[in-house]
Amino acid sequence: MKLNDILKKVEKPARYTGGEWGSGGSEFKDYNYCLCFPDVYEVGMSNLGIRVVEAAVSTVDGVFVDRCFAPWQDFGKALKENNLPLYGLNSRRPLKDFDTVAFSLQFEMSYTTVLYMLDLANIPLRAKDRGEDYPVIEAGGPCTCNPEPMADFIDLFVIGAGEVVCPKLAVLRKETKKKEEFLQKASKLEGVYVPKYTQVKYGDNGLIEGFSGITKVKKAVAYDLDKAAFPKTQAVGNIAAIFDRGVLEVMRGCCRGCRFCQAGFLYRPIRKRKVETLVEQAKSIISTTGFDEISLNSLSTGDYKELKQLLKELKRELPDTKVALPSLRVDSFDGEFVSQSRKSSLTFAPEAGTQRLRDVINKDVTEEEIERAVRYAFEQGFTNIKLYFMMGLPTETDEDLIGIADIVYKIREIYSQNQRAARNLKISVSVSTFIPKPFTPFQWERQITREEFEHKIALLKEKLFIKGVTFSWNDLEFSSLEAVLARGDRRLCGVIESAYKKGSFMDGWTEYFNNQIWLDALEENGLNVGLYTRKHDETEILAWDIIDIRVTKNYLLKELKKAYDGKVTGSCFSGCKGCGVQKDFGCELC
Repeated sequence: MKLNDILKKVEKPARYTGGEWGSGGSEFKDYNYCLCFPDVYEVGMSNLGIRVVEAAVSTVDGVFVDRCFAPWQDFGKALKENNLPLYGLNSRRPLKDFDTVAFSLQFEMSYTTVLYMLDLANIPLRAKDRGEDYPVIEAGGPCTCNPEPMADFIDLFVIGAGEVVCPKLAVLRKETKKKEEFLQKASKLEGVYVPKYTQVKYGDNGLIEGFSGITKVKKAVAYDLDKAAFPKTQAVGNIAAIFDRGVLEVMRGCCRGCRFCQAGFLYRPIRKRKVETLVEQAKSIISTTGFDEISLNSLSTGDYKELKQLLKELKRELPDTKVALPSLRVDSFDGEFVSQSRKSSLTFAPEAGTQRLRDVINKDVTEEEIERAVRYAFEQGFTNIKLYFMMGLPTETDEDLIGIADIVYKIREIYSQNQRAARNLKISVSVSTFIPKPFTPFQWERQITREEFEHKIALLKEKLFIKGVTFSWNDLEFSSLEAVLARGDRRLCGVIESAYKKGSFMDGWTEYFNNQIWLDALEENGLNVGLYTRKHDETEILAWDIIDIRVTKNYLLKELKKAYDGKVTGSCFSGCKGCGVQKDFGCELC
């Protein structure tokens, strides 16, 4: 069966046709690079990271850049049955024909989907089985801060700023035809980890005893965002993306240092774009795409000091364009900001129900600031409020969980103070299970047990049984597996391959996730969930110790101690905290 015949029979065939408006050419050049996103088209087309890397690599002379997304099960099955390889969308060329195939690892639960895409492309899963006839398999994105669970499948990992490293790799690969010679040269670049040049030794107790070969790789950083690569246009999806709008990166890094938040440490130092740069980028995106909305993205957009000026300039230059502010913290919330948003619902993330626990996690937000924020929202006409919390945080008690319900009652009280009808207010409470992640002060902490999880959920169900309030949570199995993959070592490569061969892929989607497959795969490889969700000793060698994100381990340990002492460090705005990045370069707040 030909491809066009298959496309007539699958769900959403426009996922697989390519040729999007603004997507560029389709002809191979001297060097050919395919960016792969291990999730469906609609999710991948919303991702700014791959657009930035595409723009950066495209600046190299003689380079063609294509894109590929994970097929839904129906299309993937049809490709297999008809012996058709997975291909780049615009070129329609098999992935095997490219010089480099680069995966964006945004989420640990996408790991088996990477294998799914390699398999559909008829590319051997393991790096050791791929000779000169196969492309270099590259991976970047936030998950590469601990590359070890995928080390046997990936030829090289990009650690840090892809827009800095990937063009250098493209130039090097153009000049170096032999793969082994290329990998040796690439391993000397800042921000490149080639796992075959690092060996891991395990002790009889199953813990890591040490590394040999290349034992430290420093994160690459884009120092000046105004000069960094950024797409002047953004391809418009053939079908609606999850976030169907133009995207600007206002700022990179976060000054807050929430102790559970991996991104807040990975993306240090804090760098921002100038207002004039952002306005020009916005004008270019709107004029070339036809979008009527621009999203101002960062880890905490409200901390961008020139935000009011930026909003004013955007309104003047693009009066018919809506502006979305998706990442406002409660304490940076402002009536002027909320007036820019849609009037459907507003989202706040207090993370913890009591001030004590917010201090433990360094979520430097007070109850008064929460109350002020919701008053602003109600004054602007909002009647739907979404609240995000975590449970299972270090030192958490039942009183902290009951505090979540207390916040809900306070919001209802504020809403009714101006004689508003309580029935019009809708509050959505979403609670996720804490996952200890690498390069956070809580990277040594344990995850809660099934018994603890069930107790906490039962308590929250009882306390949040309130009219007009909906309560949702994620299941422990999913969170536990994410913790395993986040803190895993190289032995998990066998687990990931076993899970894929048993039918696991697209695990981020509820209808695909099967926890029993993963439990069986772990058992097959002599491992278990508890090995990775347990509390880690502070002196233990961690799988990700080979990576240097420029934040020191001593700083993370100091923050862990302050957490147990209930002390708030505060934001970088109140002075440099000495996290380590200032040793390499001053950040904009140091």
